[in-house]
Amino acid sequence: MNFFVTVSGRRIKQGFLIVMISFFTALFYFSQSIVQFPVLSAKDEPKAIYKGEKGVALTFNIGWGDIQAEPILKVLEEKKVQSATFFLSGAWAERHPEVVEKIKEAGFEIGSLGYAYEDYTELEDQQVRRDIDRSLEILKKLDIKEVKLLRSPTGHFDKRTLKIAEDMGLTVVHWSLNSQDWKNPGVNAIIKNVSKVKKGDIILMHASDSATQTAKALPEVLALINKKDEMVTVSYMIANGKVKTTLIP
Repeated sequence: MNFFVTVSGRRIKQGFLIVMISFFTALFYFSQSIVQFPVLSAKDEPKAIYKGEKGVALTFNIGWGDIQAEPILKVLEEKKVQSATFFLSGAWAERHPEVVEKIKEAGFEIGSLGYAYEDYTELEDQQVRRDIDRSLEILKKLDIKEVKLLRSPTGHFDKRTLKIAEDMGLTVVHWSLNSQDWKNPGVNAIIKNVSKVKKGDIILMHASDSATQTAKALPEVLALINKKDEMVTVSYMIANGKVKTTLIP
């Protein structure tokens, strides 16, 4: 009888161990499956893209000034960069059509940064829609007609913002790596921030006049990106492979 009880105990332990291993294996694969969401999800929750699967997307915000943009464009030209995404404020584009033309002629992708520098989470729905609409009208007048990407001017957004953008046929693009260049922390600090770049990252940089050190840091930033992966536009990243999105409660 004692022998029978001992063998049964071993079998129970073995069975329990197998069950636990199976459980954690299933949990692991489940957690991996929810890491990435496709852009067009079956779920209705609004989403903002912040990371991709293939390539590295270098993005620039421009909200004011005409001093820093041209040196940045010059560096991109010298380094033969063909894939970058610029998010332009409508108010800025309206005042600097000649710089917009240079961005367009260089073949860079252009998205909207709204019209005015407004925090969309603090505006009524109608105001958010009006600001986005106004920016799209300005870009259309400047012969930039196929605008599909939107970045919230202050980087802040909520479910309402994402729903409005979705209704307008726009995809909200955030970022996974912030260069912090707008703080002007020093060229080396900007480079160090970008040195964390990984495959699939969307990098935030600025070409506004507030970012006075970006152009100087850019050559090394480009070298860092090229060591990691191919540089692509945000649209290419969306169209080729999965992208990570963030859900807003």
